[in-house]
Amino acid sequence: MKKRLIGLDKFFLIILKNIIKEEDIMQLYNTLTRKKEEFIPYVEGKVGFYTCGPTVYHYAHIGNMRNYIGHDILDKTLRYLGYDVKRVMNITDVGHLKSDSDSGEDKMVASAKKEHKTVMDIAKYYTDAFFKDFKALNCRMPDIVSPATDNIDEYIKIISKLLEEGYAYKAGGNVYFDVSKVDDYYQLTNHKEDQMVVGVREGVDFDSNKRNQADFALWFTKSKFDDQDLKWNSPFGVGYPGWHIECTGISLKYLGEYLDIHGGGVDNIFPHHTNEIAQSEAYLGHKWCNYWFHNEHLMDESGKMSKSKGAVLSVSRLMEEGYNPLAFRFMCLQSHYRRQLVFSYEVLKQVEGQYNKLVNKISSLNKEGTLDKEKYDIYNNKFIMELSNDLNTANAITLLYDLIKDNTVNNTTKLELIKDFDKVLSLNLIKEENKIDKELEEYINSKIEERKEAKANKNYELSDKIREELLSKGIELIDTREGTTYKIRG
Repeated sequence: MKKRLIGLDKFFLIILKNIIKEEDIMQLYNTLTRKKEEFIPYVEGKVGFYTCGPTVYHYAHIGNMRNYIGHDILDKTLRYLGYDVKRVMNITDVGHLKSDSDSGEDKMVASAKKEHKTVMDIAKYYTDAFFKDFKALNCRMPDIVSPATDNIDEYIKIISKLLEEGYAYKAGGNVYFDVSKVDDYYQLTNHKEDQMVVGVREGVDFDSNKRNQADFALWFTKSKFDDQDLKWNSPFGVGYPGWHIECTGISLKYLGEYLDIHGGGVDNIFPHHTNEIAQSEAYLGHKWCNYWFHNEHLMDESGKMSKSKGAVLSVSRLMEEGYNPLAFRFMCLQSHYRRQLVFSYEVLKQVEGQYNKLVNKISSLNKEGTLDKEKYDIYNNKFIMELSNDLNTANAITLLYDLIKDNTVNNTTKLELIKDFDKVLSLNLIKEENKIDKELEEYINSKIEERKEAKANKNYELSDKIREELLSKGIELIDTREGTTYKIRG
């Protein structure tokens, strides 16, 4: 790791080392071991990081996006600490059924039927919508984004080997993974088998094709669903992959046999990530992933947010209602990623007020004096400590407030530190002054008015078109309750 505790006076260094050892600076909670432990990648200085992407049958709700904010913080923290990170994310556009027990309709097919579109049209529309919200939250794009449908050959290769070695079997025209063939199938959970088997839950149908009800599908043929739109030829019959095999195939393709970190929400632990471990390690013949990183749920007054509750509260919806998406990011960062967070409009409104005050306070800091290297190093190392302590963003933000209030630190040093902190926090804490000519300013304002009129007439297609037109010119519109402003992207 390149970035370490730097430039500290001896006294402060002694105190600091009593809190955390230099060699143990990056500590992450590992779901697999159920404890916080030192992060040690397979290859020194390099990190293979895989995160489960969205199933693009509908808009991603803000509970989903909390997960991606957590992944983003981890990604940026690792880079901030000097690691060479390669992050891969899948897009699930086939094979994700409505039930964990391999029953019910494919979510993509169901959405396509409902909206009278093709599956690929649905996938493209909701993928674009997802990344629009993703970027609005200042999340860094993964190095590789791969739709499941682009990797069919990978799944066939893996499934073929699992069949050859006796880890999988054919039944009823489909291919299933036999969980009885692996040791400690439930290693990622802290439950007994009878508590976890999806097929014995109330209201879930048994699959008579399975040897064990915990077995899961690797490949479906038309014997399962005759009306599946997306089908591929395979040695197992014409059909399509199951959900779980997708992440294994994509991860192995782009990150190799040894994965450092796998991220997802806590709802992915079982059965999705449990199944990934089973099939991946059976295929490889060795341990696959060292660290499992899971975000807790975002809750509302009725419980966990989900798409099944009706209207989806997305980031775009919040923006349409006048909220700054970075206020939502700020809200998420004030809670630890492993704690449930309760959302309400009242809380978001309060947090947005705090966020605006913070940004305005920072904007009032005029540069004065020269960089105080000693003070800079002390605060920078404190920031590293908080992030390295299992991504304690709440304490990192408290440190930010402490810095602003610290009368012993001059404004030049404060601004440099804030700019540095924001490489990870990504809250646009420092307003960039963009000088534009009068003609361009008039053009932007006319487009804002045109868009305002379009929205008033409920012509949302035109409203989106104007936003995209300006964005293509490097002009990002920001909707607030007070009206629409803009910033020029560098």
